[in-house]
Amino acid sequence: MADIAVGSQASPYIVTYPWNSGFGTKYSNPGTLPGDRSYGVQFSHDNAHIAATQRNSSPYIIAYPWNEGSGFGTKYSDPATAAYSLTEFVAFSGDDADVACVGTTTPYITAYPWSAGFGAKYSDPGTTLAGNSYGVDFSPDSADIVVGHSNTPFITAYPWSGSGFGSKYSNPGTLPANDCTEVEFSPDGADVVIAETVSPYVSAYPWSSGFGSKYSNPSTLPAGAGNSVSFSPDGADVAVSVSTSPYVAAYPWSSGFGSKYSDPGTAIAGAGWGVSYSGDGNDIAIVHSTTPYVTAYPWSSGFGSKYSNPGTLPPDTSRGVAFTYAAATTFIPKVMFF
Repeated sequence: MADIAVGSQASPYIVTYPWNSGFGTKYSNPGTLPGDRSYGVQFSHDNAHIAATQRNSSPYIIAYPWNEGSGFGTKYSDPATAAYSLTEFVAFSGDDADVACVGTTTPYITAYPWSAGFGAKYSDPGTTLAGNSYGVDFSPDSADIVVGHSNTPFITAYPWSGSGFGSKYSNPGTLPANDCTEVEFSPDGADVVIAETVSPYVSAYPWSSGFGSKYSNPSTLPAGAGNSVSFSPDGADVAVSVSTSPYVAAYPWSSGFGSKYSDPGTAIAGAGWGVSYSGDGNDIAIVHSTTPYVTAYPWSSGFGSKYSNPGTLPPDTSRGVAFTYAAATTFIPKVMFF
């Protein structure tokens, strides 16, 4: 048994379900709802906590205990120092010792220690991000943090430690083509994949305490602007949700993109905003702009037959999606973009 969370543009803003090769009956809403749209939602790696952005409602980030099989606990106290407003995405570090969120208000990123609640906000990075920030991810070993944003260089990374941000890494030799809307480390921490708004729509780099030379683009590109990316937990596949039909593209991964998998047999209903593989890698879910707002398929080196829609649908366009982890692990599920 696992769980799945969806971040929505309309109240209650976070919708959660048990997951067992399909959607179970929706969990009760949290006692205290987010104050605004949850574009990013994420479980901690031990599945004991869930955090979400609340886009334009202070403190712009919210978190709850999470109980697998029963749902939300009582909301944690808000951070003493609010995050910067207009938040887009949230991520726990691989060791669950920290949490970060990004958004579209300078300096575009906020990070806190995490221990069943928010600690005192870390100092902002010494080199400020260049623009609106849409995606953030910690490396699996929690030694680095990478952010996707508007404005050149479009992707920025820093060393990460118990004291926060280190000195910015050098930009990649080949920059993304335009705004980077999502970023994710591979489960082994050896690669970084990004979604971007213009062709090639998805790009990737080797990672070893800095960016290596960009991998070749996939031979078959996604159909349009990339909004989110997700590695399968075993690192053998990578998927990107996109704004143009068929709204998702997936590829084998082995130090570079393989030949694109066939599109799902049952099409997604609208623009794909977020994508995530389940913790065991047996399923994949995409959240999107048109009812039913979340669509899921079995996964086995390609898309299986679509699962039935949940009995209670998310209330509106959904931007974030995350599964709980199969076990305590450093694998990182994904979501989102404005």
